[in-house]
Amino acid sequence: MARIIGTGSYLPKRVMTNKEMEEYVDTTDEWIVARTGIRERHLSDGQENTGDLGYIAALAALENAGVKAEEVDYILVATTTPHSLVPNTSSYIQDKLGASNASCLDLNAACTGFIYGLEVAEGLLKSDHINHILVIGSEVLSKITDFTDRSTCVLFGDGAGAAVLAKGNGIRGIISGADGTKGACLHTRDFPVNNLIEKGSTAPQLIHMDGKEVYKFAVNILPEALKAAVLRGKGDLEELDHIVPHQANIRIIEAASKRLSISMDKFYVNIQNTGNTSSASIAIALDELNRSGKLENGHQLALVGFGGGLTYGAVYLEWNI
Repeated sequence: MARIIGTGSYLPKRVMTNKEMEEYVDTTDEWIVARTGIRERHLSDGQENTGDLGYIAALAALENAGVKAEEVDYILVATTTPHSLVPNTSSYIQDKLGASNASCLDLNAACTGFIYGLEVAEGLLKSDHINHILVIGSEVLSKITDFTDRSTCVLFGDGAGAAVLAKGNGIRGIISGADGTKGACLHTRDFPVNNLIEKGSTAPQLIHMDGKEVYKFAVNILPEALKAAVLRGKGDLEELDHIVPHQANIRIIEAASKRLSISMDKFYVNIQNTGNTSSASIAIALDELNRSGKLENGHQLALVGFGGGLTYGAVYLEWNI
């Protein structure tokens, strides 16, 4: 068994409002808010890379957990926008933290990355020699956002969230999965198979998305994944105190609320201030909820997400920090 014992998050200081977005593409604040719920997003100033954001979020999570960096046995970083390909982002964060005893692993499940990270961490904590794991979701999506594509550039923001996990009672049920047949619905340009063939190519790896197909997938899989995780943990949907969904689009969250017959009051929503931060999304929202004072020990909680792959996952837990 595993439990979350601390959370942290970080959003870059640079804020881009919808009004500023109007200067880049043919759109309006009213159009963005009506279709997504987003009013602003945070962007890296170009000096802070993925590892830097994740490091600050990790520091906050360790402080919240009362755990020292040298007590961390594993660092798992979920990201689609790594600090670098080699070394991995988790090693960069390990060095900055001084967490010299930690093994380091990056994983990419797009917006479901934090959920996948929690599932991996729960499995690792069954080992006798592992006691504390840092799970971090960190993204600088502005590196791969096409700011000439109004259908996608209004959606994404940068940020990082983190959680410290330890042995104990907390996580009751986890489910994850993917439908690779829908991978083309949300993708970036392929890397060259052979750099000699495309020598000199500077084409960026920008995000491309079929919004309609992703929406159709999300409104179906989000409630189904949540129900499956709660069922696996032998829980009851009606007894959930809080639901922390991936912050992709307010209309998707509202659709899930309707399909599950659960009040929107139980869904924690911060998309209006963050936009879609991919693998950092759920982790940031969880930290905000934790620090809001609304989350109490004994509360039943569900985290649920979906993302490129197309991936999906949910975690059902009792808060026991």
